[in-house]
Amino acid sequence: MIIKPKIRGFICTTAHPGGCAAYVNRQIDYIKDSTSIQGAKKVLVIGASTGYGLASRIAASFGMGADTIGVSYERPASEGRTASAGWYNTVAFERAARAAGYIAESINGDAFSHEIKQETLKLVKEKLGKVDLIVYSVASPRRTHPDTGETFNSVLKPIGQPFSNKTVNTNTGVVSEITLEPATEEEIENTITVMGGEDWSLWLKALEEADLLAEGVTTLAYSYIGPEITEAIYRKGTIGQAKNDLEATAHTLTKQLERYHGKAYVSVNKALVTQSSSAIPVVPLYISLLFKVMKEKGLHEGCIEQAQRLFGKLYSEATVETDEEGRIRLDNWEMRADVQQAVQEAWSGITTENVSERDLEQYRLDFLQLFGFGFDEIDYDLDVNPDIQ
Repeated sequence: MIIKPKIRGFICTTAHPGGCAAYVNRQIDYIKDSTSIQGAKKVLVIGASTGYGLASRIAASFGMGADTIGVSYERPASEGRTASAGWYNTVAFERAARAAGYIAESINGDAFSHEIKQETLKLVKEKLGKVDLIVYSVASPRRTHPDTGETFNSVLKPIGQPFSNKTVNTNTGVVSEITLEPATEEEIENTITVMGGEDWSLWLKALEEADLLAEGVTTLAYSYIGPEITEAIYRKGTIGQAKNDLEATAHTLTKQLERYHGKAYVSVNKALVTQSSSAIPVVPLYISLLFKVMKEKGLHEGCIEQAQRLFGKLYSEATVETDEEGRIRLDNWEMRADVQQAVQEAWSGITTENVSERDLEQYRLDFLQLFGFGFDEIDYDLDVNPDIQ
């Protein structure tokens, strides 16, 4: 096939295997050029194929010398259709990690299910023994509960009252006003069920019952808080309620891990272009403005830079610095007063006519690169085989 990007709404329905390999290899090169960290050596990443999960896996192997097992739910290629980007990312990571001498095994399936948990436990026991780091980075719009079989859907909605603000069509560059109606109580609860901490807790319970947790084990999950501009749709919306539940779960898990002298953390990360964030109204426009400001101030980071900084905080510092809620704050540069003031000033004057002066083109490129497009070193006019096992 000659593979070109096909964008529908906020997703790209195609992915390029060579471009995804370039995407992964750039992150590997960044870690190789960074200072190595003496940290975890046996790592399980749940949600390992894109975004922060993928970056965590790369940083674990190539930054700390860790063997890894990754769990994700990705689509292989079928006749006339490419595989998903996460599928190609996983292939590229496995090849690079194995070539470098690391164990790199992956399981493809529904991480919410008991079956995939049991399959993973078997593989962990066989390949890693006990794990000393578990990264939980699952982002899914729905979850089928493993006990009841009921499927729950998450929603991106405000709570209590309608929310109106600016948004941008990243394909056309049109800035417009969007109004979102508030969520029902059922929608709030369903979103918590999908995106909260219950499944993270179930993974730790399963690992403990199988005697696969090492002494001093650490587990991580990722969250976001964000600024006033996005708080009604994010932190004070349905997703924010799920993140509150996730953060509360960290405290429960820390008590559970006391017998191992272990700890559970939530890392609050900066806003980034990911497949998840692109689906949230208002956020892509905010990210475009934020990135320009942070680049001008020399503060910008992507997923891989954040993962490396996080592991440095966990393993290279005498004590892990957290906020009053016990969270690691990798969003500290994003939330700096001078950064947010500059973003707010840009936000108040942004229009369709001047949005191109900000970082919308970079947002588009970052988005395309999630799917393996937009890399100068790749010839996208070449015929390639999309069916990579």
